[in-house]
Amino acid sequence: MEEKKIVCARDCYDTCSMIIETDKKGKLISIRGDSDHPITRGTLCPRGVKDIEHVYKNRILYPHKFDNLMRRHQRFSWEEALNKIPVKLIECLENYGSDSILHIDFAGNGGFLTWDYPLRFWNFIGAAQTDYSICTKSGHKAISLHYGKSYGIQPENLLNQKLIVFWGFNASESAPHLWNLCLKSRKKNNTKLVSIDPRETQTAKQSDLWINPYPGTDNYLAFGISKYLIDNDYLNTEFIKKWTYGFEKYKSLVDNIKYSKIEQICHVTEEDLRKLSDLYTELRPNASMIGIGLSKSKYGANSVRAISLIPALLGIHRGFFFSNDQAYFLNKEYLRLEHLNKTRKVISHVNIAEDLEKNNIKFIYIFNSNPSASLPNQEKFRAFLKRKEVFVVVHDTHWSSICDFGDIVLPAPTFFEKEDIIIPWSHSCIQYNPEIISPLGESKSEIWVFKKISEKLNLKKSELWEEPLLVIKKSLNNSLKNGSFEDLINGNRLELRTRESNKYYTPSKKIEFYSTIAKKKGINPLPTIYHPNLDSDEFILLTSSLKNYTHSQFQEIYGKIPPILKLNFEDAQELGIKDNMKVKIYNSFGYVKLNSKISIDMKRGVLWAPKLVIGLDGNPVNILTSNSPQKIGGGSSFNSTKVRLKKITS
Repeated sequence: MEEKKIVCARDCYDTCSMIIETDKKGKLISIRGDSDHPITRGTLCPRGVKDIEHVYKNRILYPHKFDNLMRRHQRFSWEEALNKIPVKLIECLENYGSDSILHIDFAGNGGFLTWDYPLRFWNFIGAAQTDYSICTKSGHKAISLHYGKSYGIQPENLLNQKLIVFWGFNASESAPHLWNLCLKSRKKNNTKLVSIDPRETQTAKQSDLWINPYPGTDNYLAFGISKYLIDNDYLNTEFIKKWTYGFEKYKSLVDNIKYSKIEQICHVTEEDLRKLSDLYTELRPNASMIGIGLSKSKYGANSVRAISLIPALLGIHRGFFFSNDQAYFLNKEYLRLEHLNKTRKVISHVNIAEDLEKNNIKFIYIFNSNPSASLPNQEKFRAFLKRKEVFVVVHDTHWSSICDFGDIVLPAPTFFEKEDIIIPWSHSCIQYNPEIISPLGESKSEIWVFKKISEKLNLKKSELWEEPLLVIKKSLNNSLKNGSFEDLINGNRLELRTRESNKYYTPSKKIEFYSTIAKKKGINPLPTIYHPNLDSDEFILLTSSLKNYTHSQFQEIYGKIPPILKLNFEDAQELGIKDNMKVKIYNSFGYVKLNSKISIDMKRGVLWAPKLVIGLDGNPVNILTSNSPQKIGGGSSFNSTKVRLKKITS
């Protein structure tokens, strides 16, 4: 038996370190958390615990092609696949141009060699790409308008906080290791934990205070806190003078807001607003943990902007957390060879259902993501993938819904079956992932596939396939804090250098309450005041992750994502809906049928369903979501989805 250390490569805050044991035949036999890791500290989430089972279940083991006569996928050889794909690419390049070729990818595996390095191929041939706006982009852009870069507090510093406020962030389920640090801080320092969420989540239930505003009104609530701090002279005026720009203009905006209006719009009492504001004032230092889901609403970016500015009023450098990947000194442009494709066509990730048709896309290569679950306006998106004139290749580890749309489906190895280096986006610990087991079946890595296609296309430029680890070494130049790249490859856990908390990458080199970057881009330099407007019979539909699933992954382990819809008991009573009754939610995009679950955790007028759930009728929940991008960052508005609700009587 042999033990090796590895980190989880999935799209997750924590990037857990794990210890893997294999038998003499090279098969995985056990997995446990690595207690030496300073952040993840030996615990694994429910997905990590089941990773061995996941590696061996529901895998794509061989190349397949869709047989139009049989109406199903049939196994065929790699040789056939590698002959067919280049022919289709050449056909598109010669007849329609490189803009007719699109790669769709995301962070299913966040590894340098799985996601970033393979993009060299697409940049080399000039293919179109998405703007990667489906998840965090609007939040990053929002904070960057005022801070220059969006990084915030490092996780280890949570242990030094007197107050930690979770804004739309169910950390106990979506970031359990960050949550454990907060619990440790409460036990050690009597740190107060506050949850701001329309639902009484597990995080809310374990917090010292729960504030439940109406969805989409977080910017109003943040303005209310700012107003209270300003009105009561609870500001750090010396900090504001030295470290900020445009405070008076921000103050003028906030001065015009009335407390009664905040109470009316947010559904939060003035007493709760005062209580929360007093905690911010009295318990310093403090941290505002901004959830990614909060940024995924119509004006989510503006909510993120308003929340991120609260610490500046209190005299705290970057006293927030959204994501820390902009804290590091990484050269991803070189890693991806982005300079080769500066004039690339960029298609909106959020509005992809419309943009595919407008841009005459003929070839789509999908890897490292499941867009048939994760993207908005699914009915139109799926209809495009089914078109005869569109050729779709899917390269993935497991059979999932996106495979149904692949003319060719290729088997990919999991992160246990290839070497890689993963960059976390909450903490700064980095380690090398060796290949733990041999690839199952005929699984081939992303690099292998694109090299083979390059050979078929006669692409011989040396920089295209420069030795991968050498490329990563150059990309990490001056990035490692306590060792060399060779130390990293030899199995040592290192730390990434991080940018200083009191350094601001704005034109003024200060925190800008009034954003000069925004003004230059034609965006309101101040966070926009917004609140949702609904008809009397409309509901806001929220979706969020369950702890057993990473997006659409792990359904082969934990079963299908439960097709449930949570609603307030008073709303249920008015509509004659009982517990576990079949109900239909619908809007102009379509409908989804689910089982009702009446809950005291829900606010009136608000519904909740699990993220990426498939309804009882087979419709994905994202059939209901709008494909209109946010103005800032082009992000999604999943959590501003308006629906109507009725019981199914027959």
